Amino acid sequence: MHTALVTGAASGIGRALAVALLQRGSSVVLADLDGPAAVQAADELGPRARAATLDVRDRDAVLELVQQVDRDAGGLDLLVNNAGTGVGGAFSTLTAEHWRDLLEVNFYGVLHGMEAAYPLMRARGSGQICSTASLSGLVPAPTLAPYSTSKFAVVGLSLALRAEAAASGVRVSVLCPGFTETPLLDAELMADRSAEVRSVRPLIRAFRSPTVAPEVVARECLEGLRKDLPVIVTPRSSRVAWRAYRLAPGLADRFVSRAARRVLAELPGDPVR
Repeated sequence: MHTALVTGAASGIGRALAVALLQRGSSVVLADLDGPAAVQAADELGPRARAATLDVRDRDAVLELVQQVDRDAGGLDLLVNNAGTGVGGAFSTLTAEHWRDLLEVNFYGVLHGMEAAYPLMRARGSGQICSTASLSGLVPAPTLAPYSTSKFAVVGLSLALRAEAAASGVRVSVLCPGFTETPLLDAELMADRSAEVRSVRPLIRAFRSPTVAPEVVARECLEGLRKDLPVIVTPRSSRVAWRAYRLAPGLADRFVSRAARRVLAELPGDPVR
């Protein structure tokens, strides 16, 4: 049976991916920092789903879980490095701790997963690794500098490993969704907690960007994995934005700058009006 391990799977995109994989007949391990939420999700999803408590910042814990799943299943077929967090605000309000804390989860958490799974898959000559980045890893997201930086790094890491892994039969892809309707959108992400603006909703409005359901992201992700796409961008509006940034970077830069001014006008920290 096809076996998948999904991190950050208790809610949002991770849970939607687990559901989609189960519908396709896979056995899925739902790993999450929130262990009770992972257990609840696995219980709701049926006998082929099981839960694991995992802090992706802990390299040894990631290694142990991946090796355990690989042993129990007779081979881990798919690892989805999906766990992530966010922090935002005007650059002047961000501290070194904000940067370190976010990169520990969003970048090193992905790296730890790759370090654990890739040698096992390489030795077997098969397997697939997908890491969740973001459209913000392809197009810059002002007032989300740490988040955007981490996601650009995940894109670069994934594509570099993909080039190496191809010779050994291991497939590597990176998922880059646009704004997705998950609990993260309404979390208090702003570095300056005294600000009236707490979530990324003003940024979404400033970019005039539609949001997408996690189920749509999951469906398009699995289709992209089936096709072995290097970069899976979803939904269509995000693909349009990505192409525009690549084909007309000057025009896209002006649009991003105008959006930044609109968001900064609502935030503390030396806003540009």
